Amino acid sequence: MAYNGNDRGGLLSAGGVLSIVAGAFEVIGGGLMVALVSLRIPLRLWLSSFLSGVPGSWHVYSWAVVPIWPMIMGGLLLVLGIIAIAGGVSAIKRKSFGLSLAGAICALLSVPLGILAVIFVSLGKREF
Repeated sequence: MAYNGNDRGGLLSAGGVLSIVAGAFEVIGGGLMVALVSLRIPLRLWLSSFLSGVPGSWHVYSWAVVPIWPMIMGGLLLVLGIIAIAGGVSAIKRKSFGLSLAGAICALLSVPLGILAVIFVSLGKREF
């Protein structure tokens, strides 16, 4: 059945909102990862509360240089979050199904929200 544009279902709007919320979480998490590593916060400050009772000389180790893998992971999370937000906006505006679905897929890192976003955007395909 073809969509005639008169009735607006809630599935696509719900998928868009879920994608935007999951993307916001990803942007915040990725931004924090990049910011903490860029500011060269030592590893011992992050782990001091968790490893205070562990014997040994773990406290002498800290990051002397900026590790590259948290920067890459944080940057990737940041980019995926931006795509998820753009896809969510596209789903709410009913502009592009491809971008909406790509945004919902990028939101999959926030597992419950991302799964629901993919399902809702896929079910709302006829509204484009």
